[in-house]
Amino acid sequence: MFRMEFEKLIDNIMDSYQTLGGINRSGAENLPNRANVVSALSDLQALIFPGFKYDEQLDSENLRYIVGKHVNRVISILTPEIQKALLRALSQKCEEEDERQLEERAENFKNSHCYKLAQKTVEALIAAIPDLRATIKKDAAAITAGDPAARSLGEVILSYPGLEAIIVYRIAHFLYKAGVPTIPRIMTEHTHGKTGIDIHPGAEIGESFFIDHGTGIVIGETTVIGNNVKLYQGVTLGALSLQKELTDKKRHPTIEDDVIIYSNATILGGQTVIGKGSVIAGNSWIIESVPPGTRN
Repeated sequence: MFRMEFEKLIDNIMDSYQTLGGINRSGAENLPNRANVVSALSDLQALIFPGFKYDEQLDSENLRYIVGKHVNRVISILTPEIQKALLRALSQKCEEEDERQLEERAENFKNSHCYKLAQKTVEALIAAIPDLRATIKKDAAAITAGDPAARSLGEVILSYPGLEAIIVYRIAHFLYKAGVPTIPRIMTEHTHGKTGIDIHPGAEIGESFFIDHGTGIVIGETTVIGNNVKLYQGVTLGALSLQKELTDKKRHPTIEDDVIIYSNATILGGQTVIGKGSVIAGNSWIIESVPPGTRN
């Protein structure tokens, strides 16, 4: 009797898969694997600041070996995940084409173009590590210099959630700009869950970016942030409208250089510009531009 009831429960679940979908099947055209992406992200973080992410005994003799190990892991793990993301995006793009065209295009892309493009993208990301490190080092230095509680650069790298969110954003942003779908969001949303800091990988953020405390910060997709900007916890750089037809429009504000935005301020709208050198008070609600040097 129990066996029959058990089988009926399984049948009901299987029926829901048939009617509702939502299955990430194995095969070339399934969605990227989140665990694999997060694993590759950890290796990328270890390449940014070796010895901080993992318990690795680094010295002049083995550093090259350790770096090579992480590079190989990134290539082997991330390349097929990017391939899957590209194939999935291709399938969605072709949904309205007739079946013959879709089959021809999928066949052409499946085993050649998408994999080669994924390879080139991962290689470009690895090649960009020195430049990413230089930019992130400026972010870490800005936090160290600007936070009286920060005792050292090493402490900031080891323990500050704001810097972790920035590191992951900069890696994800590179992939976003390279046209990789889905995976940049997996990366930033994984870190969002850890830190409470939500940075869309499409945002454009300048050098020496300083997130203080960080919990509850939201930075939308089309936000533009200049150099030497400092944000406190709870800041929202968001959109005035959530209409789907605005997807490809600038919906989020522009923050110019040397701006400080204190906790729980909300700044909305694609045409809203916070002028250079302005200081925005906590709990402000801003939907119009403010001139440079504003103190509110």
